Amino acid sequence: MEQLANIGSEVGRAARARSTGNEQRVDAALDRALELFDLTIADERWRERLREITRARELVCDYLIGDNAYGSSRESLDAWFLPFAMAARRDR
Repeated sequence: MEQLANIGSEVGRAARARSTGNEQRVDAALDRALELFDLTIADERWRERLREITRARELVCDYLIGDNAYGSSRESLDAWFLPFAMAARRDR
């Protein structure tokens, strides 16, 4: 749960940076998020949720660097990642 919560934090940072026009911060946060996504995808423990995780990666990329063909919003991405952050916090 903590791994996906960390990804969500980076996605949130990138989205906030996008709203302020700070493309350098967008790129840095997105790079960190994608690295965490790729590490999570490679981790055997996540095999049963692989489809969901890869779809989330696709949506994040579409929203932050694509044409937002899926119509995602900062709020919809936050809503997807929030339960992971709550679970990670609860498990501490």
